[in-house]
Amino acid sequence: MHGNGRDGNGARPRVVVGVSGSLGSLAALHRGLAEARGRGAVLVPVLAWEPPGGEYGYRRSPCPPLLAAAREAAEQRLNDALDAAFGGADPGVPLCPVVIRGETGPALVDVADRPDDLLVLGRGGGPLHRRLRRPVPGYCTRRAVCPVLTVPVPDLLHDLHRLETAHRPLTPAVELLAAKR
Repeated sequence: MHGNGRDGNGARPRVVVGVSGSLGSLAALHRGLAEARGRGAVLVPVLAWEPPGGEYGYRRSPCPPLLAAAREAAEQRLNDALDAAFGGADPGVPLCPVVIRGETGPALVDVADRPDDLLVLGRGGGPLHRRLRRPVPGYCTRRAVCPVLTVPVPDLLHDLHRLETAHRPLTPAVELLAAKR
C-alpha cells in the first residue's frame, strides 16, 4: 500500500465484512467499521444467499418468482443488519453493501479478492450450526488472498445463551421426576 492509502491501481483499500444478521456478524460490522476508519478504507458489508433448497434444488426445480423473493429477502436482511449495527446513522466511511448469490465462504472470498483487502468475520452459530454448515471462518482463512480477522462472539451473547438455558421449560419427563421428589 502506498502512502496515500490506495493500492497501486489508485483504488481505496476495502474492509469486507461477512453479514448474516446474527449478533456475531453485527459485532464484525462494528469491528469492520473501526478497521475501515483506521485504514481510510471502504466498508463492504456482504450478505451471501442461496435459493431455498440450495443451488442443486433450484436447478432441479427452478421457480423465478421464488428466486426473486429470496433475493429480495436477502437484501432486506442486509439492510436490517446495517440499521441494527449503525442505528440508521452515517457510519462515517464510504459504504458499499453487496448482496451476492452463493455459498457464504466462497462468496466472501470472491468479493475480498485483493491482497490489500481485509476480510472481517464474526464467530457465531452454536455447535449445531457448525455441524450443519461448513464453518465460514475456517474456509475463508484457508482460501482468502487477504488477511482474515475473526471477531469473537460478544459476551452478551454468551450471557443470553446461559439465561435462555437456565429458564428453558422442563420437558414433561423431567417435570414428572421433579414432582415425585
